[in-house]
Amino acid sequence: MQQGELIDTGRAGEQTPPANSPAFAPIRLGVFCWAHFYRIMANTILVGAQWGDEGKGKIIDVLTEQADVVVRSQGGSNAGHTVRVGDQQYILHLIPSGILHKKTKSVIGNGVVIDPVTLVAEIDELESLGVRVNGNLFISEKAHVVMPYHRELEACSEQRKGKNQIGTTRRGIGPAYADKAGRGGLRMIDLVDGKKLADRLKSRVRENNQLIKALGGKPVSLKKVQADYEKAAKRLRPYIANTLPLLHREITKGSAMLFEGAQGSYLDIDHGTYPFVTSSNTTAGGACTGSGIPPNRIDRVIGVMKAYTTRVGGGPLPSEDAAISDMLHGMGREFGATTGRPRRCGWLDLVTIRQAVQVNGIDELAITNVDGLDSLKEIQLCTGYRMGRTKLDYVPSDLEDLARCRPIYKKYPGWQKDTSEVREWRKLPLNARRYLKAISEFSGAKLKIVSVGPARDQTMFL
Repeated sequence: MQQGELIDTGRAGEQTPPANSPAFAPIRLGVFCWAHFYRIMANTILVGAQWGDEGKGKIIDVLTEQADVVVRSQGGSNAGHTVRVGDQQYILHLIPSGILHKKTKSVIGNGVVIDPVTLVAEIDELESLGVRVNGNLFISEKAHVVMPYHRELEACSEQRKGKNQIGTTRRGIGPAYADKAGRGGLRMIDLVDGKKLADRLKSRVRENNQLIKALGGKPVSLKKVQADYEKAAKRLRPYIANTLPLLHREITKGSAMLFEGAQGSYLDIDHGTYPFVTSSNTTAGGACTGSGIPPNRIDRVIGVMKAYTTRVGGGPLPSEDAAISDMLHGMGREFGATTGRPRRCGWLDLVTIRQAVQVNGIDELAITNVDGLDSLKEIQLCTGYRMGRTKLDYVPSDLEDLARCRPIYKKYPGWQKDTSEVREWRKLPLNARRYLKAISEFSGAKLKIVSVGPARDQTMFL
């Protein structure tokens, strides 16, 4: 396990200053008004500022209370957003979290790759739980389709990599995007045209089965694929539409729009820890290309991050720490919503957070899972790297260089108090506020949202 340099920055046991103390002037709690919030910032992109699993689903769900439209713009069923409403927990993979709000339109944009069979199952599950989907869900006819041969190809690819596996979800996302880029993919508009689907499937299944055989995989059955996808197409046909004019009509009306990111910034195909990334642009720019909404219609970007660092799959993680991993896993935390795999955990890496702020243009931070650190006497923040004799304040592009980096830590006193019942900023322990303020100041983004649990009411607005 990597050892980092330590710098002590505070003393435990200090008294909490008054709520109007100048020390907290930049992030003083005020009376929160949803209408005012959205009148100022109508259209919002929400992105993950780490490696995914930051709590985006919960934050989107809270923000959706006053949103008119929620748009999913990239990724596929490899995403997993967990939302808890009362005693009911929902895990969403393709459908935007806005679907849990009756008056909100939920749009799956052109940048998403869709497994139709999985999507039908997700719709069925929501409807069985009393969630209205019909009339609230719109699927872009331009979105590409994930096929069974994509899943088999991804599995073959991972197996051949051996110990160098990327750690994909094996949902076929990468091969589907590869087909899209290679101009050989099927789109949702093709899915609902029975003749076109049958004609395209014959050639695509034949070509991909040859490749699967060469890689030692199991070829897919054309008959079964056609039957399954025709059945799914029949079920999805009412939801498929040209979503571009729909979204622009909403803009003209002045509707409040939320763009829901999948995965995290460091899984971005261009700006992530390549090749241990996903196959789409998970950063803020992807929300525009994946929906058809131009950048000048975006009012702000919210970056969601945990109070510590996690990731699933391979790749360097400079601040990874066995002790904090064991603690969080022992608490029943940090297991993937999609895969169930235990997440790798470590101290918060502020170098990566600041770079995510720069790449995405993050205006505001939403920090989740603060309660996960409640029991710690001391907390560490990574504020830089040391690579040999060189000190770095940025994330190296070369993964071998990143793997050589050792974190430089600053120590902060913990608060050792339960925060899960706290509902106001001023009632958070002093040391918790100091810790959160340090994150905001280092990153250069304003702290606006603090979450101390999965429920809607465990959310504070500053």
